[in-house]
Amino acid sequence: MEILSLDNLLTLGMLILLQAVLGFDNLLYISLESKRAPVHLQARVRRLGIGIAVFLRVALLLVIMKMVQYFQDPMFGINIPNVIASEFNFHALIVLLGGVFILYTATKEILHMTSVPDLEHETRKPSSAAKVILLIVAMNLVFSFDSILSAMALSDVYWVMASAIVIGGLLMIWLADRVAAFLEKNRMYEVLGLFILMVVGIMLLTEGGHLAHLKLFGHEIVPMSKTTFYFVITVLVLTDLVQTRYKKRLERLRHGEAV
Repeated sequence: MEILSLDNLLTLGMLILLQAVLGFDNLLYISLESKRAPVHLQARVRRLGIGIAVFLRVALLLVIMKMVQYFQDPMFGINIPNVIASEFNFHALIVLLGGVFILYTATKEILHMTSVPDLEHETRKPSSAAKVILLIVAMNLVFSFDSILSAMALSDVYWVMASAIVIGGLLMIWLADRVAAFLEKNRMYEVLGLFILMVVGIMLLTEGGHLAHLKLFGHEIVPMSKTTFYFVITVLVLTDLVQTRYKKRLERLRHGEAV
């Protein structure tokens, strides 16, 4: 097969699109997490975090291609009759831990936002840039499992998959500052972003439970489909937009303005 065959180029285009779609939740996490770094370092933290993660993704792709069976092989199980049945592997553990961490992060930020008396002048001590970069890289790798395995389902050519990962990473670097700037100017959407992250965490938990063949009280854990995920996100966004518009109308009514 020619390296630059039409088939490979078409597959590359599909994989770049796939990286962009699957990277949405990752990009949102990066934009929100980077705010924990010192203000003057936030843009650099986003670029470094994504750049390092892309390099590690390319390396991880090679490792998974060589050891895909190892990631799927059972490691241990937790089985209590009529309560829980499971068969954990490495892939399932990574996805489950990622889901737990995202839910923890989103919940902690929501509680912080509701407890701070003055959000415009909050004095929370920023995290170190190195710590934030480490978290961004770690979560990138968690999100990368889905994109890598999806890529392997479409192609078995390493350079095609690696190129898609690199191009997708460059697009994320380009978009990260813009998403962060939008959230900074429209802070009311931070709450929406955090609840979207909670849905992402739930999606990862269901996927990890499915990978671990987890059953609770006889009921099998079914993964949330991407269609369901994007439907829920659409409903959240529309609800937020309608609520914001309705709130503005109520404020105009209170001030005696015509609607």
